[in-house]
Amino acid sequence: MNLNTPTFSQFHHQGLALSFFDEGDPSGEPVLLIHGFASNANVNWVHPGWLKTLGDAGYRVIALDNRGHGASDKPRDMEAYRPWVMAEDAIALLDHLGLPDAHMMGYSMGARISTFAAINHQNRIRSLVLGGLGIGLTDGVGDWDPIADALLAASADAVTHPRGKMFRSFADQTRSDREALAACIRGSRDLVSREDVGRIEVPTLIGVGTKDDIAGSPQELAALMPNATALDIPNRDHMLAVGDKVFKAAVLEFYASLAAAR
Repeated sequence: MNLNTPTFSQFHHQGLALSFFDEGDPSGEPVLLIHGFASNANVNWVHPGWLKTLGDAGYRVIALDNRGHGASDKPRDMEAYRPWVMAEDAIALLDHLGLPDAHMMGYSMGARISTFAAINHQNRIRSLVLGGLGIGLTDGVGDWDPIADALLAASADAVTHPRGKMFRSFADQTRSDREALAACIRGSRDLVSREDVGRIEVPTLIGVGTKDDIAGSPQELAALMPNATALDIPNRDHMLAVGDKVFKAAVLEFYASLAAAR
């Protein structure tokens, strides 16, 4: 077992080969990690230290390369990236591993995917951690069409839109398939109704950086849910909040409290 360089495997769902790792204590409580847009399991969860943090705490740590990302297959049809479709990939991974349920933690787009998984398969989700996405889950996070345009631009030098430039740079750093990502950003933005959010009864922690200009208020989202707590991640923006020590400590405390309550 190596908590720094995990071994990836593949499974198949809906005709796609999807890449994942399964590390940590095989007898520990399973935590399924769902990464954000233009990222992958390594960039979102290994490099910022989540695999080591959760593994050292005794958890079984599972992470998926979402379709269109990392080593998973990369369809070019935006309909393949609806968040409820991508949520089925996560549930299919639990099936593949023979797990009846797991804690689920998603960041940004991964938080949206995790929410749809909880709405449609609440019995498979022990708890939710939603990072980098607050009330934007229900109210929207702004106009993302310029991001798709930036990803498809012939040259990064031609991109002037600030958020588009940020994600174009991130996609280039992760050596992503920019055409697949453009389809993904167009297909994965469906909002969740406030009514559906209110039906999620599993314990939920919502963590957002105080300098995040994308996610929206975690307090407003938590107020819609019957069993949710909001966390401010101090002085972190959307990109930096994911690996913050305050966030990690809060998640470990959240999981410990759930174990103590059983």
